[in-house]
Amino acid sequence: MTSTPYVARTASPARTAEELRATIPGWGSDLDPAVRPQVPRERFDPGATGAHWTEPERQQAMHHREHSIEHAQLTPVFGTVAPLHGVSGRIRRIAYERFSEGRAAHWLLLILGDRVDAAGARLRSLVSRRPDNPVTETGVLAEFRRGGLRSRLGRGRVDGRHAWLDPLIVSGPAILIGVVAWRVTRRLRRGRRTV
Repeated sequence: MTSTPYVARTASPARTAEELRATIPGWGSDLDPAVRPQVPRERFDPGATGAHWTEPERQQAMHHREHSIEHAQLTPVFGTVAPLHGVSGRIRRIAYERFSEGRAAHWLLLILGDRVDAAGARLRSLVSRRPDNPVTETGVLAEFRRGGLRSRLGRGRVDGRHAWLDPLIVSGPAILIGVVAWRVTRRLRRGRRTV
């Protein structure tokens, strides 16, 4: 049996700045403020930055923009790419109007709004000329053509533990919508026969 090279002993005392400077080339080069490159940035000197305002000019809002209830107003500049719309927008507005960002309800409502928006996009796709193709868009075919199973099995990958959930998450909503549509259609047909 071999002995371990590590032994329990008290830690050696910390070396002084002079000892470190003598043994490590360049140690402490930023201790002198005169040679530190970030020192001018650490000073509050608006004249040196060229800023001509204490607060930037506020961007004009074309539509109502949501902001956290912790803040009295919007930031001076904000994004306008995707204004809220429809049911998902209403869910998101509730999240911003009623709950602080520190509450789980705020984030869960934002996630719900995102899922509602994604479901709406899928429904809009179904009625369009070119509906989404879940088989090709999810990359399922590449799993068989590009060695997907070989790369997953026997490699100790962490995502292998939840890989069985992926088909349920991706195709589950479509299957559920299909089952509901089939049942509704069946009931409507039965109702017409009895009349």
